[in-house]
Amino acid sequence: MYYLSHMELWRTYWECVSRPYTVFICSLTAALYYLWGRKCQTPALVCSEAFGAFLHKHCPVVAERFSPTPWCWGGRLQTLVCALIKSRPPVAYRNERIRTVDGGQISLDWVDNEASHNYPESSTRPTVLILPGLTGNSQQSYVLHAINQATRHGYRCVVFNNRGLGGEELLTPVTYCAANTSDLERVVTHVKGLYPHAPVLGAGVSLGGMVLLNYLARKRSESGMVAGITISVPWDAQKSSDSMEEPLNWLLFNKYLTSGLCRAVTRHRKILEKVVDVDHVLKARTIREFDERFTSLLFGYKSCTDYYHDASPDKKLPRTAVPILCLNAADDPFSPQTAFPVTIVQSLPNVALLLTAHGGHIAFLQGLFPRGESYMERLFSQFVQAVFEYPKDIEKACCIEEEQTSE
Repeated sequence: MYYLSHMELWRTYWECVSRPYTVFICSLTAALYYLWGRKCQTPALVCSEAFGAFLHKHCPVVAERFSPTPWCWGGRLQTLVCALIKSRPPVAYRNERIRTVDGGQISLDWVDNEASHNYPESSTRPTVLILPGLTGNSQQSYVLHAINQATRHGYRCVVFNNRGLGGEELLTPVTYCAANTSDLERVVTHVKGLYPHAPVLGAGVSLGGMVLLNYLARKRSESGMVAGITISVPWDAQKSSDSMEEPLNWLLFNKYLTSGLCRAVTRHRKILEKVVDVDHVLKARTIREFDERFTSLLFGYKSCTDYYHDASPDKKLPRTAVPILCLNAADDPFSPQTAFPVTIVQSLPNVALLLTAHGGHIAFLQGLFPRGESYMERLFSQFVQAVFEYPKDIEKACCIEEEQTSE
């Protein structure tokens, strides 16, 4: 009897004590799910009706609700968490170095995918040309994931490492910038020379997306590419710089990226000190200061403002002539929402702008443990496959044949 009454007493006591905590936990959980539910929204797709129909048919992810990781709210946190915990699929590269007109060299990392079942013939195997971000190269997690997605479909991949970032030495005092597309043109010419019958799709991430869009605008229908896709591209370099200089963004991102740029200069100091004051460059504390002291001088701009104007791809979109899909997040600390070229894209038949409310910069994390495939990988996979497997459909949707015929 004593044992039973003691247990009953303890149960009664625990129920009385725990009820407030249970109510609190349930209320908190409900509130979190409510807030998370409000964050789960279908991305806004800005494009022509025909291009939109093509994407909805062949890239159904554009019509799905994007559900960001529940505990990873805000663009800054998405960006940081992605950089820290994102998995790195194993990729075996074949490195090739090609020479440039000025005597420099470019490092290319290839994944030939000779075991491709869908495209056993190397000469016609579709090629994805990947352009990494500001200080990135072929070892970035987003590059490894993109290659993992593309090779699953049987495609070949090649990563264009910007000068000085692919492990090679600088042979001339020339690096890279968002406005200069001569190195990309050299790479495309080389790739098309090796595989003239294989279609090429360009995939640019962040600064790599700026270079890609500037190239497509300059080359128009002679780009050597059948399509392009960009992830988290900064549309207006000036606005991007202003955003990155906000105190918290400077502390979390700007300072780190500037240090990476300065390390690259230090590594190639011997040849770069012939054209710039390296000690002055290394004192830069922001990307803008680095561009003022190094990039704008190296590429012949009168000022950093002139360089940023030339580097911004937003107003050049009307000059592009191939299908382009661009993914951006409204809470990207690198590319503010006010810079998105929505009005421009609305009048173009070949450009689609996919905007998520959340996702940060090159993140777009989903799931409770977002280490693997995320929204941007799924979008990349579906779009690349759609371009290569349904070429006639996308040309018709984007009025490519009609425009090129009229030029």
